[in-house]
Amino acid sequence: MTHHLTGLIAAPFTALRADGALNLDLIDRQVESLLANQVTGAFVCGTTGEGVSLSTEERMRVAERWAQVSQGRLTLIVHAGHNSLPDARALAAHAQHIGAQAVAITAPTFFKPAGIEDLVAFSAAVAGAAPDLPFYYYQIPSFTGVALPVYDFLVAGVERIPNLAGAKFTYENLMDYGRCVRDGRFDMLFGRDEILLSALALGCRGAVGTTYNLAAPLYHRIWRAYTTGDMAAAQADQARAMQFIAVFARYGGLPAAKATMKMIGLDCGPVRLPQRTLSAQHYDHLKTELEQIGFFEYCSKV
Repeated sequence: MTHHLTGLIAAPFTALRADGALNLDLIDRQVESLLANQVTGAFVCGTTGEGVSLSTEERMRVAERWAQVSQGRLTLIVHAGHNSLPDARALAAHAQHIGAQAVAITAPTFFKPAGIEDLVAFSAAVAGAAPDLPFYYYQIPSFTGVALPVYDFLVAGVERIPNLAGAKFTYENLMDYGRCVRDGRFDMLFGRDEILLSALALGCRGAVGTTYNLAAPLYHRIWRAYTTGDMAAAQADQARAMQFIAVFARYGGLPAAKATMKMIGLDCGPVRLPQRTLSAQHYDHLKTELEQIGFFEYCSKV
């Protein structure tokens, strides 16, 4: 299936209320913020969206609301990954039903696929529940523990999955990523914001990331500088992204990024257990560190 997504695609946070319930009303503002910052799409209920911490019903409600609010103004990719094959199929079928533009899954993370054949078989079963949607495999070994070569998966999968489009590649194995891109048959969405410039050099055309919610203007600068051949400027801005992402990592990663959304004007609420929401003290310390490195000079406007 020939299908290419381009530009910055955000992986939105799932907004929660103080009691942990979904805050679907905030999606209206999230959509408008992404549009205002020239983000081209939304990858919902993935890692950033805490999809694995939501029930299947909650994930369907979130995806449906994004579809209703975005109304085709953003490319909507729904993450349907699940350890349960029936639930993954139900999520994929629902994504097609609500009018999403694509569907994606991670590998199962408890009973893991032993090899490419098992991963292809599982993926084919899910993709078949949404045959009209481009299907993406989502490679993120830091969370799934599955690091099978994406290139091998795609070459094997293209024979078994008619709607296979490509992969969301959130991994540091740039050789594997580069092989997928050079093949030419696959849409390779890059998912490591902190090394986006490396992916651009390998032919990246579209990227999905957490921090595109927070600092889209900075990444647009990286992309423009690379495209126009100003490598020094691209490297300098990529270093700025590395700097604030390193700060996030010291404060727990996703909880810190979600807290920073509140700082720029979109309060997406707490994270869901077992992740830990930042304390008031850590929130203040994080804000101070971000101020010291100039983050709020290039963050997204909401």
